[in-house]
Amino acid sequence: MLPKIATPKYEMIVPSTGKTITYRPYVVKEEKILLIAMESNDNIAIENSVLDIIKLCVESPIDINKLATFDIEFIFTNLRAKSVGEGIKINHECIAEDCESKKEIKINIDKAIIKNLDDPKDKIVKITDDISIELKWLTMNDRLDTVKGMSDTEVIIHTIAKSIGIIYSGEESFNTRDVKFEEVIEFVESLNSDQFTIIMDKVTNAPYLSYKIDYECTECGTKNERELHGLQDFFQ
Repeated sequence: MLPKIATPKYEMIVPSTGKTITYRPYVVKEEKILLIAMESNDNIAIENSVLDIIKLCVESPIDINKLATFDIEFIFTNLRAKSVGEGIKINHECIAEDCESKKEIKINIDKAIIKNLDDPKDKIVKITDDISIELKWLTMNDRLDTVKGMSDTEVIIHTIAKSIGIIYSGEESFNTRDVKFEEVIEFVESLNSDQFTIIMDKVTNAPYLSYKIDYECTECGTKNERELHGLQDFFQ
């Protein structure tokens, strides 16, 4: 019988829960899942491959279907950094119009942060004097379900609907998981423009994985500043 290669174990803290999980780096058979998805240039395929790899590599009991999207982004980027051995590298083009220089940037995942992870009270939005809603963070599956075969307008409405966790009306409260999703859509479509905009602003400013790039181009001297925002920016 051939020998088995031991893999190290690491720990990280899940941003939204504060709980520590144990994981191992992914190996070739799991990296193949990601590479095949990346070759397709299909964002949905890439995100599904990310979920599959996390399921295989995280050894602590965890339901990734209930984790917020930014949790998935944080877990996978840390997992990927450990797996490739020297952190994550991306190629960044200089922002100057007349410069074609590219620089390989090494990302120190320890400096990546979750932005907008604020007080839970900030998730409460007052709609009328009697009605308020409590927002919830979208999961990766919420996002994947939302984009299938929909117009841009439908995507926005469904995103808002999926972001509503509880609706408060006077002394009553309605958890959206206990009602049909069509009813939540109807609720969203009954909002006036100002009410919809307030909720949309909150949803748009949901927590996300952030990493700042800051360097001076060696070719033209232009100062390059950029924020990597979310999972896709880490796949360049």
